[in-house]
Amino acid sequence: MHRHSMIKILLTLCVCFCTVLNAHAAPAKKIRIAYAEGGYFADYPLILKGITSGLQQFGYIENGFVPIPQKGHVAKQMWQWLHEYAGGDKIEFVEDACYSADWDEQKRQEIKETLIKRVREKGDIDMIVTVGTWAGQDFGRADLNIPVVVTSVTNPIEAGIALSPQDSGKDNLAATVQLDRYKRQILLFHSIFKFKKLGIAYEDTEEGRNMISLAEIESAAKETGTELVTCTGDLYISDLQKASENLKICHEQFVRQGVDAVYLTLNNGLSAKYAKNVLAPLSNAHIPTFSQSGQEDVKHGALLSISQLNLEQEGIFAAEQIKAIAEGKKPREVNQIFESIISLTLNLKTATIIGWNPPLELLIAIDEFYQDIQ
Repeated sequence: MHRHSMIKILLTLCVCFCTVLNAHAAPAKKIRIAYAEGGYFADYPLILKGITSGLQQFGYIENGFVPIPQKGHVAKQMWQWLHEYAGGDKIEFVEDACYSADWDEQKRQEIKETLIKRVREKGDIDMIVTVGTWAGQDFGRADLNIPVVVTSVTNPIEAGIALSPQDSGKDNLAATVQLDRYKRQILLFHSIFKFKKLGIAYEDTEEGRNMISLAEIESAAKETGTELVTCTGDLYISDLQKASENLKICHEQFVRQGVDAVYLTLNNGLSAKYAKNVLAPLSNAHIPTFSQSGQEDVKHGALLSISQLNLEQEGIFAAEQIKAIAEGKKPREVNQIFESIISLTLNLKTATIIGWNPPLELLIAIDEFYQDIQ
């Protein structure tokens, strides 16, 4: 072989070998994550805590046991804590990348434009994690070149975020889908109380109907032969006092209409400050209630709902999606179907007020109890 050719081959092999060595020696780049929500909702901190707990289990952060603040801007406080204390060399919770619209439509639009521009122009975000329908729609539908993980959406298919349970419809998108989640809740509620007339309150807009997964509720009602008694109004607004006043009007209407039970749908009328007053007409009329949302409503006077365990499991599922994406899967290839066993929370004080003595077989299935109305 010609001497110059031999030298050229040896130099090429040397360069390749050194490149491989450098690639193995260089530390992996952290995944820089941003967080977005439509506003504070009792489920969201539990979902976020589940995500970080899962990331710790999978070895992606060192400390995922983030405390949930009792007041103030909960998401931003949790995010700041994660930025400072989560640790590890795989995930960075970018300090100024926690976005909450506080249920304000104008602020929602501003955040959408700001974060999309930041991703496209500044390039300091590698993944967006969203909770709730607003943020899921805004960033799940956006034309972005980074992964978007959407969780805690009532029905991401009806909300126009994901194409189907098996396919997000976009290469950069992974959503959490719980098949018939709310239908199963109502079927369980009905198996306990055998109601004939079920009250539901919601905003009668496309977004409002999608938010509560109305199609699932109607399907459960049809299957059980239940009459749905509806009340609509402005319930998903940023003015929590006004939302609570509107919801209380609906509850008083349900009492007059003689409903046997009420399914408390996702809305802002049951915020902690006003929930006890809003639920009083139903409790005083001995009407059982089941919260679509979760245990926070039970803490404040709803009779039954799913427990915190379900919400944290949903967060861990989202953490599994993040892990799969970090390991090289396209978001669109990640499993979206989350299956959980429904575990329940019961308020014993509310049970006493409405004159209901829970059967022993149900008590065995209860995961969490509240002795009083907070």
